[in-house]
Amino acid sequence: MRWKSEFLMIVVFFAAGGMEQRMAGQIFPWLPETAPADTLDHRIPPPKGYERVAVAPGSFADWLRHLPLREGRPPVCYHDGREKVNQSAHAAVVNMDIGARDLQQCADTIIRLRAEYLYAQGRRDEIVFAFTSGHPAEFRRWTEGFRPRVNGNDVCWVLSAAPGGSYEDLQQYLRTVYIYAGTWSLARQLQAVPAEESVRGGDAFILGGFPGHAVLVVDLAENPQTGQRVMLLAQGYTPAQDVHILRNAANPDLSPWFDAAVAGELNILGWPFERRHLRRWPD
Repeated sequence: MRWKSEFLMIVVFFAAGGMEQRMAGQIFPWLPETAPADTLDHRIPPPKGYERVAVAPGSFADWLRHLPLREGRPPVCYHDGREKVNQSAHAAVVNMDIGARDLQQCADTIIRLRAEYLYAQGRRDEIVFAFTSGHPAEFRRWTEGFRPRVNGNDVCWVLSAAPGGSYEDLQQYLRTVYIYAGTWSLARQLQAVPAEESVRGGDAFILGGFPGHAVLVVDLAENPQTGQRVMLLAQGYTPAQDVHILRNAANPDLSPWFDAAVAGELNILGWPFERRHLRRWPD
């Protein structure tokens, strides 16, 4: 009977692996079921002497901490498949499609991740992003068949499509948001974080402008002895390219983690972020 026991153990092992993939597919719907379950928290340990900061299960910070990564350290590629010239700025690449058009850039990456999280949580009525004109784009209206008609700074929603709230409907909605939103609108939609509050997972540093740039805080760790916190940052960029985890070129000993106590300038690829540029999603 021993061979039967071993056989059952093997079956259970592979079944559990398949369940893990199905669960991952439910949390990250863009992933194929066969995608390796290599997550950010598993791949990137905290620096020596640090521990990951506790976050609420099911929160945006928790979801970001478990983002799937591609194996190894593959090159960052543009939307058309070409490899980016500078391959020294990233520590890892998020396992996420970005589409074949030059749409999902820096602010769009943050919008995409927030929308994917809310969709996975069943909080679809909360998927709302502002166009640069200031007009809200609600996914709820999109699912009812309304589509935006944009004329300069004027936006009206017209019932012109069949109702639908599928995952593909979400992606179509997001492609429209990418066209009409950016760092300028995202910086104004999110709330400024008071100076006395600590950085949280899910916060974003946003330089709103034309052009501007934005990076997302995807994880935090803390030194229990000193209280110092460090953070992992993810970004998309222009032209549209793979979402990637940044390496800290200014501090190789800490890399890819960055000091979360941003007192002066946080220089990311020449973008001079400051603490006042930190933004947070409304509760």
